[in-house]
Amino acid sequence: MIEAQGLTKVYGDKTAVDSVNFTVQAGRVTGFLGPNGAGKSTTMRMIMGLDRPTAGTVTVNGEPFARHAAPLREIGALLDAKAVHTGRSAYNHLLAMAATHSIPKKRVREVIEITGLADVANKKVKGFSLGMGQRLGIAAALLGDPQTIILDEPVNGLDPEGVVWVRTMVRYLASEGRTVFLSSHLMSEMALTADHLIVIGRGRIIADAPIKDIINGKGQSRTRVRTDQPDRLMNALAGDGVSAELQDRELLEVKGTDPRRIAQTALEHQVLIYELTPLQASLEEAYMELTKDAVEYHSLTTTGAPVPAQPGGK
Repeated sequence: MIEAQGLTKVYGDKTAVDSVNFTVQAGRVTGFLGPNGAGKSTTMRMIMGLDRPTAGTVTVNGEPFARHAAPLREIGALLDAKAVHTGRSAYNHLLAMAATHSIPKKRVREVIEITGLADVANKKVKGFSLGMGQRLGIAAALLGDPQTIILDEPVNGLDPEGVVWVRTMVRYLASEGRTVFLSSHLMSEMALTADHLIVIGRGRIIADAPIKDIINGKGQSRTRVRTDQPDRLMNALAGDGVSAELQDRELLEVKGTDPRRIAQTALEHQVLIYELTPLQASLEEAYMELTKDAVEYHSLTTTGAPVPAQPGGK
């Protein structure tokens, strides 16, 4: 379990993490999301003892990282896949790490097999692709068979098979009762992998809930409607927070109301509908709604130039 209480980090006049409280429970995959500059990396570095908090505390399995006598056996982390001596082979890199904790060579060979590195284990890391570097970073995180695993963008550079492998692996680790804390910018992958989400923006926690609750709470209800009288139905539905957008000649996407009311309105105005399909809100939509006031830059579609975000989302 990872527990943060009043966790704060200040750099000069900038507060990167602002008195956050959260608990990452064992037995589930917890996703960690937030815009660039939101405080994700700083929070992860404080968990791993790489940055000292300005105030507050963060513990892993009941103790600060630095107090664990054998930290690799308590927590494994992938924060930067490039933080490797490029002149070493993958095997020797893992062997050197194992030696610091009296981890046997057998375990080194096990994680090499688990992560698909067997064919390149004796090759120097400097020749590794981005994906193979990610696999080596994950192997290092698993080396001590830890109770807690932190992975920052673990599928970065992986091919589709590798992405599925990471997804399956982290869910299996959680099923064993381990604590899994996962950061990614890929909303579609997070939606398939995580059970719970913690969302941070401008250094503060803005959501901490099961992924289904976040999607249902922030994603606007939508319904796909097919009719040969789209204009008439759009006019009938207009108002009271309901909007309808023409997607194709006879296809509407209606937001802000439920299928039953759409059907009732169509009946009252004698409009024939021949498809009425509820659409589930996506994690991406919910995330964008949650973080709309917390992004550092907004993009303009006219020029593509980033514009600094204003407080309050202006």
